[in-house]
Formats: sequence, structure tokens, C-alpha cells
Amino acid sequence: MQYLISVIDDKTNPGSTDRRSAISAFNERLVSEGYWVFAGGLADPDSATVVDNRGEESVFSDGPFIESKEYLAGVWVWEAPDLDVALTLAAEASTVCDRKIEVRPFV
Repeated sequence: MQYLISVIDDKTNPGSTDRRSAISAFNERLVSEGYWVFAGGLADPDSATVVDNRGEESVFSDGPFIESKEYLAGVWVWEAPDLDVALTLAAEASTVCDRKIEVRPFV
């Protein structure tokens, strides 16, 4: 089963910014243990563009889709045998990157 692991940052209470080496070590472990599929950090939400092409013309809007103090800062995709393993890894990930983590299975 694959899981989307969302890293949630908070503009009013951001996590530590010096986590790069700890995250790299964690990622290396995910690779070596066979959980790694993909990961990436995201630019600040202010750099986002929302595209809506459901009408007759495309509408492009600057900024995030939803204004919020919390925002998506990065993602992992993991392959895990079950939700319990994914949640155990997510608890470690939260500590490693000093952020909240959301775990969602792909359907």
C-alpha cells in the first residue's frame, strides 16, 4: 500500500529550519528499508498559482488555494505493508522534520 505523507508547517509556530541533515539521514533509512517512493519540499504558499479551467476560460489566481496559518510544506510517498507501519514512520518523521505530519493512503 502506498501512503501520501504530508508535512504541515505553521506560519505562527514554524518548525526548526536546521533539519536538513536529519531529514537526509531519515530519507536514506527509508530507501534502505524499502519504504521510499518519492519526496520533495515545496516553496512557500505565496508562490502558488491556482488554475481553474472548469468554465469557458482558464482563470489563474495568485497565492494559495486556501488562506491558512498551516500549509503544505512538503510530501513523501511511502510504500508500507500497512497503516501501522506508516504511522510509526510518520511519528519518526514528525520528530525528524519538527513538523506535523498527515498520513493518507492512496485509493
